[in-house]
Amino acid sequence: MDGEVKRLEKLDPEIDKSVRVNNTEERKKLKIANWQKELSAFSEADINKSAWAGLFTSDQTSLSKTYTADNDKVPVKLLNIQYRAGKIFKIQILNSNSNSLYTSNDTLSYYPDSLYEIRKTQHIRLLNQKNYRISGRFH
Repeated sequence: MDGEVKRLEKLDPEIDKSVRVNNTEERKKLKIANWQKELSAFSEADINKSAWAGLFTSDQTSLSKTYTADNDKVPVKLLNIQYRAGKIFKIQILNSNSNSLYTSNDTLSYYPDSLYEIRKTQHIRLLNQKNYRISGRFH
């Protein structure tokens, strides 16, 4: 994602961004001032952390690479990279965190030059569940 952040900083594209919390949505067209921060959820899902070494299994075809982990210490449960014509077409990440007070499940999707989306379901014990969706469409 570091390379993608640098590329987007250089391109400075306009984004149609929407943020939805439960049933309330807000949309704006804007330029992103800090792509590193904007895509931080993707960067934080880096499966190459030394503490996670050996905790992922991988599967590869000519069209995709998939990494999975079922260890409770690793929030990244799945990382799937799909290719078309030798280029990355889609990156999808599934994150899951839980403890006795909190459960969070995230689905992150990134389509270069098209769309990025973060869907989050969060449940804190004794409170109502919250659903978030942040998406940005490139122009």
